[in-house]
Amino acid sequence: MRASDSVEQLHDARIPLRNEPVQARSTARLAALLDAAAAVVNEIGYERLTTAMVAEGAGASIGTVYRYFPDRIALLQALGARNLDRLLASLSIELQDARHTTWASAVDGATDVIASAFRTEPGFRSIRVGDVIDLRPAPHERTFLCVVSDRIVDAVVSRFGVSDGAQTRFAFETATEVIDGMCARAFSRDDSGDARYLAATKDLVHSILDAPLGQGSSR
Repeated sequence: MRASDSVEQLHDARIPLRNEPVQARSTARLAALLDAAAAVVNEIGYERLTTAMVAEGAGASIGTVYRYFPDRIALLQALGARNLDRLLASLSIELQDARHTTWASAVDGATDVIASAFRTEPGFRSIRVGDVIDLRPAPHERTFLCVVSDRIVDAVVSRFGVSDGAQTRFAFETATEVIDGMCARAFSRDDSGDARYLAATKDLVHSILDAPLGQGSSR
């Protein structure tokens, strides 16, 4: 399954808005609410976020928040969805960069993009693409990290002639989980990202992918 297909299928589930913004003013208001939520999450974590904090941060009324989001969980899901959209867009650009002449280099570039989101995107360390929010039952079958993995696989298969298939897809899903977890550790105590963990992340990812993709690809 291509990443674009995954995103399209999950779109309704991942953005639980009460009212879809159809005007520029509404779109700007929604962006302001999500920016305010990201700022709160960045400061104190998503567990302590309240809709009142978001309203205050956005300079809006609490009613405006509830106009778009039925509760704080829906707000957090929407923030995770925005993080996913931004990450996918950055990955698409990176994976097509001409400087990547091997799958290994492209995967390293993708790892750097994900690390950059941890470093620069407000609230990303806590929310990431939304999978860390404990929702039971899960709102959809596949995780959003699987969508991220699909985006990377699609590019690698297309550019470097890597054989597609269940084994390759699972290896990339595993590698993407490792990137997410290791980056979370790298940035847990260091705003710049602990270089040791980031370097180890690339080594682990290559050890996972070498078997299905073939060893000896120069980075």
